[in-house]
Amino acid sequence: MNQAIRFTRGAGAVRIAYAESGSGPPLVKAANWLSHLEFDWQSPVWRHWFQFLSSRNRLIRYDARGCGLSDWDVEDLSLEAQVADLEAVIDAAGVSRFPLIGISQGGAIAVEYALRHPEKVAQLVIYGAAARGRNRRDPESSRQHAALNVLVRSGWGRDNPAFRRLFTALFIPDATDEQERWFSDLMRVTSRPDIAARIREAYANVDISGKLAAVRVPTLVMHARDDGCVPFAEGRTFATGIPEARFVSLESRNHILLDFEPAWQRFCAEFGEFMGRNVQSSSATTDTARLAHLTERERAILTHLAHGLSNADIAKRVFISEKTVRNHLTSIFSKLDVDSRAKAIVLAHQSGLDL
Repeated sequence: MNQAIRFTRGAGAVRIAYAESGSGPPLVKAANWLSHLEFDWQSPVWRHWFQFLSSRNRLIRYDARGCGLSDWDVEDLSLEAQVADLEAVIDAAGVSRFPLIGISQGGAIAVEYALRHPEKVAQLVIYGAAARGRNRRDPESSRQHAALNVLVRSGWGRDNPAFRRLFTALFIPDATDEQERWFSDLMRVTSRPDIAARIREAYANVDISGKLAAVRVPTLVMHARDDGCVPFAEGRTFATGIPEARFVSLESRNHILLDFEPAWQRFCAEFGEFMGRNVQSSSATTDTARLAHLTERERAILTHLAHGLSNADIAKRVFISEKTVRNHLTSIFSKLDVDSRAKAIVLAHQSGLDL
């Protein structure tokens, strides 16, 4: 799958880079900190996210001001400017009604946009986000933020990755060695240390908790229970504040869900089910027809996969070897015309497989 990168002008004529990938109904992702449209497209930390979000949609995402391919040297890093940048990207992409997803710092941006343009946002998905920045929670959170910002300014851009490893441990403690290296490099190439510190400071002073009750868009909130970057309580704040929001807790320590963990598969399934409320019945019929080509053993394996089991766990459940499980998965993916576990799980849920 390829992506096309373009540019538009956001608030204050700041140049904003945005990318489009996949095809189908539009899906817009609000920007979060630490993005680089080219670098994270290849990254084993983010690649599975973009492949999944592009699998059934025309995904529109962009680099926040101060990050990636967007302009770095900007004066205004406020939430107001960030929302204006999202507005500019949506206008440039020419979409009128769409689901909007906000990940991490993108959550506050997405909520603000939904409040201002409820006629454009069909559905709202919030993952791993905080309604209140670190300086708006409690004194301890504020002290931790200040300490981390000192490290950002002094050690972020050094060749020695020791400082960046601290942030990697906070964001993705269960990462593989390869994912750790990519994430460390992402921090280095995304922005300069002084700009990164200013971005963190701007987000630390955000507080939209008092506005959540005014959201009138169908909303799904998901949060990792042991997230080391954004406390689980912040996810519950979103779900409590937004009327009738659905809340899903994910069993993970990772702020950015990794491709091999069951929590990622649960995220994909919940996201697909939430988006599937607008899917035409003919689409579900087509998916069911594809499932009909599976053998009884393959259907059993797909069911276990959709429940978040690893290959090893599936092998134990159906009394076969892990190698045989992998062979079955290859056959399942071929018959379903998908190329990942996440896409197979979504299709299973949308087709009504007995889970």
